[in-house]
Amino acid sequence: MTLSIERARSRKPITWLTILGILLLPAAIGGILVAALQNPTERLDSMTAAIVNLDEPVEIDGQLTPLGRQLASGLVEGSDDLDSNLTWVISNEDDAKDGLADGSYQAVITIPEDFSKAATSTGTAISAGGGAATKDAEKATIAVTTPPDGLIADDLITNQIATVAASSMSSMIGEATMGNVLVGFTTLGDQIGEAADGAIALAEGARDAATGAAALPGGATQLATGASALSSGAAELSSGLTTLAGKTRDAASGAHALSAGLLDGAAQLDQNAAGIDALVGGIQTATGHASTAAASTVKTAEQVGAVAGDLQTLTGDLGALAAECAAAGDAFPAGFCNRLGGAAASAGAALEKTGAAVTTATDAATAAGTAAGYLTDAQLAGGVAALPGTFTTLAASMRDAGNGAATIAGGLDQLAAEGLDRSATGASQLAGGATRLSDGATQLSDGAGELATGLDTLATGTGDLAGGLRTASDSLPSFTDSESESLAAVMADPVTTNAQANTIFGPTAIPLLAAVVLWFGGLASFLVLRSHTAQALTSRRASATLALRAFLPAAAIGAAQGLLVSLIVQIVAGYDVATWWAFAGTAVLAGVAFAAVNQALVAVFGGVGRWIAALVGVLAVATGLISTVPAWLASLGAALPTAPAFAGLIAATGSAVAALITWAVLSLIVTTLAVALRRTTSTRAVLASA
Repeated sequence: MTLSIERARSRKPITWLTILGILLLPAAIGGILVAALQNPTERLDSMTAAIVNLDEPVEIDGQLTPLGRQLASGLVEGSDDLDSNLTWVISNEDDAKDGLADGSYQAVITIPEDFSKAATSTGTAISAGGGAATKDAEKATIAVTTPPDGLIADDLITNQIATVAASSMSSMIGEATMGNVLVGFTTLGDQIGEAADGAIALAEGARDAATGAAALPGGATQLATGASALSSGAAELSSGLTTLAGKTRDAASGAHALSAGLLDGAAQLDQNAAGIDALVGGIQTATGHASTAAASTVKTAEQVGAVAGDLQTLTGDLGALAAECAAAGDAFPAGFCNRLGGAAASAGAALEKTGAAVTTATDAATAAGTAAGYLTDAQLAGGVAALPGTFTTLAASMRDAGNGAATIAGGLDQLAAEGLDRSATGASQLAGGATRLSDGATQLSDGAGELATGLDTLATGTGDLAGGLRTASDSLPSFTDSESESLAAVMADPVTTNAQANTIFGPTAIPLLAAVVLWFGGLASFLVLRSHTAQALTSRRASATLALRAFLPAAAIGAAQGLLVSLIVQIVAGYDVATWWAFAGTAVLAGVAFAAVNQALVAVFGGVGRWIAALVGVLAVATGLISTVPAWLASLGAALPTAPAFAGLIAATGSAVAALITWAVLSLIVTTLAVALRRTTSTRAVLASA
């Protein structure tokens, strides 16, 4: 079955088998290269290498040390970092030579006779304490031999394995040597450290004593300040108590005077009460006697009113004293303020009774005056008869008030003498004692300062001694056995790397191979397909249409090539889903763009364009394998259409996609221009073709 696609340089029709061949070419090339080069370390057992051990063991501290045998054993056992190992054969010099010649061995590792001696020469020189022994220290070497007709990567793999083995052996020997040195440092450092610890303990004791002594002056000063303040406060309290005692005595005098007045008034009332009966009889017989009685009663009421005024003054003074006592808090003896408040309450009660007596006397005077006018009235006779009882009651009330005022006066005298005077004396004594305490605390502060200075000097000197001993001890490293082993391991191999094991097939090899095979797939498409139709001159279609008609089959093939290459890569590399989709999308786009570029090269340059395309593929390989190519060659490689494809297949980015699309669009424009140029001709060419 043929297709309506024009074949390049031939009238033979293109079949589906032709398309299938073009489609499978890059997939086959890519599959072969990836399968051959992917993870070569997994198939190291396909290489055979011989070990020729000529080493003579040495004795160290009476123990035989066959380092050559240990190295050979390490090579045979292999490394945990690699999935497989070379097939090692323990051989001799003649067999190894013959094996290299006939291809039985791809490499020969030779361990010389003095390997153990040279490898342990450094440790021997250290144990000997230097001197002439240091001149005999040397490096141990092993020889790696490969056949002159060996494959490119065989030398790399063999030398890498031998180098790793030698490095491991060097680390082991250096670790043992450094471990012994570190143990010696530890012993010496411990002995000096014991002396330093004693000096440090002495310095710490002296420093603690100095710190305690230094705290004394501050505390003593605070004590002196507090005692001085206490003295001032006690003096002020003594003065206040003395003043309060004077006022209390004044209040007691007033209470005494009030008591005398009340008792006198009561006596007078008793005397008046004795004549009430006669007064009543006189009132009953003569109205003139009533006026006299009324006047006498008014006079008595005035005297009682005067006594009530004095008692009111006393009550106010006692209330004020009770308030001041309560405000002073604990300055007065316990219960004193309560007694003072009780005296004020008693004076208030007496005042109320005196007021009642005044009211009664006034009422009696009024009644006597009224009686003078109404004694003849029979209804008032009963009221006149009650007057003796009223006077008796008034006298009793005044007598009670006088006795209460006397009690208050006695309490105030006792408060002033036994409470306030004694408290004032105690406060004065407290002020004197606080002053003496302040003076003593000041002297203590001065003495403690001198003590702190002396102890600080002692602590400083002892600390300097301890510091010198500790410096001497710290200058020598001290390690435990496990620390010595760990540190010796690091010192024996101080520099390492987390780089992956060397391989000629790194993570960018698959993108490089994919880009190259897709490029050559595009070239193969236009080895078979025409870059534009042969009827371009006579066709009525637009030049762009003709260019696209020739491009579309190649673009479809390029896209299919990209998908096939992606599937093969996934089988070998096993990308995750997201990574594979990005890889596949870039590969499909690269296949389409490469088809457009190869079409443009052939449309413009003809057969020379295919030659140029082949050079582009070679340049892509050369500049993608290694970074040490010349700068001009690297710049040329970066300008090729394979560069964005290579970058996008490593990690899909918008810039790589944009670059591939740009190459495709520009190539189609160039192809369209080439087709347009092919559609013009001269009269001579037309006549010649006719």
